[in-house]
Amino acid sequence: MPALSLYIGMNSRIRITYLIGLLLLLTSCGADQAAKKGDKFFALGEYFDAANQYKRAYQQTPTKQRALRGQRAAKLAECYRRMNYTGRAIAAYNNVIRYKQQDSLTYLLLAQQLLKTGQYKEAAKMYQTAADSLHDGDGSSEQRALIRAGLRSAALAPQWKEQGSRYTVKRMDIFNSRRADYSPVLGGTEFDVLYFTSTRNEAQGDEYSGITGTKNGDIFMATKNEQGKWQRPVTIDTELNSNNDEGACNLTPDGRTMYLTVCKTDPNYPRYATIAKAARSDAAWGKPQEVTLSKDTLSLYAHPAVSPDGNWLYFTSNMPGGLGGLDLWRVRITPNGTGGVENLGAPINTPGNEEFPTFRPNGDLYFSSDGHEGMGGLDIYIAHPDTLREWVLEHPGYPLNSNGDDFGMTFEGIFNRGYFSSNRGDARGWDHIFSFEHPEIMQTVKGWVYEKDGYELTAAQVFMVGNDGTNVRLSVRGDGSFTQEVKPGVDYVLLATCNGFLNHAEQLSVVEVEESKEHVLQFPLASITAPVLIDNIFYDYDRATLRPESETALDSLVLLLNENPNVTIELSAHCDYKGSAEYNKRLSQRRAESVVNYLIAHGIAADRLTPVGYGEDTPKTIRKKLTERYTFLKEGDVLTQEFIEALPEDQQEPCNQLNRRTEFRVLRTTYGMITTPTDSPNGSGQ
Repeated sequence: MPALSLYIGMNSRIRITYLIGLLLLLTSCGADQAAKKGDKFFALGEYFDAANQYKRAYQQTPTKQRALRGQRAAKLAECYRRMNYTGRAIAAYNNVIRYKQQDSLTYLLLAQQLLKTGQYKEAAKMYQTAADSLHDGDGSSEQRALIRAGLRSAALAPQWKEQGSRYTVKRMDIFNSRRADYSPVLGGTEFDVLYFTSTRNEAQGDEYSGITGTKNGDIFMATKNEQGKWQRPVTIDTELNSNNDEGACNLTPDGRTMYLTVCKTDPNYPRYATIAKAARSDAAWGKPQEVTLSKDTLSLYAHPAVSPDGNWLYFTSNMPGGLGGLDLWRVRITPNGTGGVENLGAPINTPGNEEFPTFRPNGDLYFSSDGHEGMGGLDIYIAHPDTLREWVLEHPGYPLNSNGDDFGMTFEGIFNRGYFSSNRGDARGWDHIFSFEHPEIMQTVKGWVYEKDGYELTAAQVFMVGNDGTNVRLSVRGDGSFTQEVKPGVDYVLLATCNGFLNHAEQLSVVEVEESKEHVLQFPLASITAPVLIDNIFYDYDRATLRPESETALDSLVLLLNENPNVTIELSAHCDYKGSAEYNKRLSQRRAESVVNYLIAHGIAADRLTPVGYGEDTPKTIRKKLTERYTFLKEGDVLTQEFIEALPEDQQEPCNQLNRRTEFRVLRTTYGMITTPTDSPNGSGQ
C-alpha cells in the first residue's frame, strides 16, 4: 500500500506540474495574442481598444518576465496618456521604471503626467531625473527643450495658482453631460446660440469609438430663451453630423459658414483628422465638404479658426516643416478655395503641441499648448499681434488655466467673456464646458447699417480709421450691426459702404470714462437705383419757403453729397391730388428749387443738382418697410387718387401725407471723373 500510495502521489504531482506548465504556456500565448491585437489597434489610433488588450497582455505576462512586463507597461502607459487617463498613465509609467525598461523619454512623459495632477514637487524631481538621464548626444533637442520648459512650469505653476487673476470661471452644467463636451463656439447676432462637440449618448450612430470608448463626437447646439437663459442642448438634425467623428468647429465672421474637424472611420486604416466646411441656408446647416489644405494626405488637420477679417484659416497639424508635435498653421482663404500654407513658427509653436486656435475680434490669437511653461496639460496662451507684425505671448494665469487641459475659447463679441473647455477635476479625463469673464473697463461702438426706408444691409462693410493709426475693415452681422472696441483719446471716422448704395460716414471722439460705455451710431445708406425720401423737410403752408426745422435734414443731405463727391442727383418735390394739377406742379417745382438753392448755398456745385417738381404726377409706391407702420397698405401699392379715395376716410389723409414728399435719386456716379457712354447709377457707391 505505501508503494502504491507513493506511485499515486508521484503521478499526481507530475500531472499538476504538467497542468501548470500547460497553463503557463496558454497564458503566455494569450498574452502574446492580446499584445498583437493591441499593436494593431494602436496603429489605427484606437487607444481605448489598444489599452484593453495591453492591459490583458500585461496582467497575463509572468512576473518573472520583468523586461516583457515593463515593455507592455510602456505601451499601456502610452495609451492612457493619449486618452487623458492621467492616474492610470502614472501607475503604468511607474511600472515601466519598476521593471527597469525606462529611458529619458519615460521620465519626461511621467513628469508631464505628474504636472497634470498638480503634483508639482514630484514633477520637478522627475523632470530633473529626465535631464540627468541624458548624456551628451542622447535625446533630441526637442526633448531637451520640453524638459527645460517642464522644470520652469513646475516652479511657476504654484506661483500662478497663489497669485490668481481677475478671471472668474464657472462650470456650466446646463451644457455638460456624463461624457466629453468641448470646444464651444458662440453664434447668432446676439450670441444667443452655442455650438459645441459632445460624445454623449444622443450622438448619432450605435457604435462606440475604439479611440475613446464613447460614441463618436457630434456637434450639438444650445440656445437662449426670450428671458436670455440658456436651454438644454439639442442635436442638430441636418447632414452636418454623421456616424463619423465631428467636432471642434468655428464660424466665419458673418456666421454663414462653419469649419469643423471630421475624422472618418475605417477599420483597416489610421484615422486622420480633416477639416471640412458647411454652409448655412436659413437656419439649417448643410452637409460638410472636405477642405483641401495641402497635398499631404498622411498628416492630420484639425481645430479650424477663421481670422477676424475672414481672410485666413488657422488650424493645427503635424505635417512636415513644423517645430515638433502639433503646430499651428494658417492658409489663405480665397474665392477659389485655400492656398499658401504657412507655419506660424516661434514664439507660438514649440517642440510640444499647439492646438485649438481661436480669435478674439480685436485680433488676439488664443491657443493651447503643452510646450510652453504651463500649469499642466494644455494651457491657454494669448498671442497679441504687435506693430511689427510679430506675436507677443501672455499666460493668463489661474483660474483660466489649471493643471488639467484648458482649451477651446469662444468670446461674446468683443468682450472678454465667454466659454471654454477643460478636463480639470475629471478623473476620466473627459472635458466639460466652463464660462469665464475678465472684468475690464471697455468702450465700444455699435453701429447699424441699413437702407434708408428699408432693412439691414448684411453685405455692407465698415471702414474705421483712427488718429492713432487704427485702420480696420469691419463686416456686419445678420442684423446689419457691428461692434468694435474703441480707445479713449482717439478720434475715429467710420465709413459704411455697400454695393448699390451711397457711402455714409460718422465721426466719433472717445474720452476717458469710469465704467464701460457703448456708443451707438446709425448708418442709413441711400440707394442709387431708387428714390430716397428726405425726411423732415417742411415748407410754409402753400408756399415754397423752407421752414427752419428743415435745416437738420438738409444739412445731412449736404454731408451725404460731400461724402459722395462723384454723385449727381435729381431733387424732386411731390404734392397730393388736392388742388389743380398745374398749380401743384408749379408749387412743387419752386419747392424743389428751394432745396437746391439751400444745397448750393452750403457748397454743393450747382451742376450736381437737378430740381424737378412732379406735382401729383408721381404718386408714391409703397415699399415693404412702410407696411410695418401703415398696416392697411401692402408692398407695391401705388397711392393714386383713385386708390386713396377707395380707402376708409381715416386712412386717406395718411396716404396724402405720404404723397407730399421731397426725394432725391442718383443720376450719375461719375461726376468729376472720366466718363464713358456706359455710365449708369448701378455701380458701387464708393
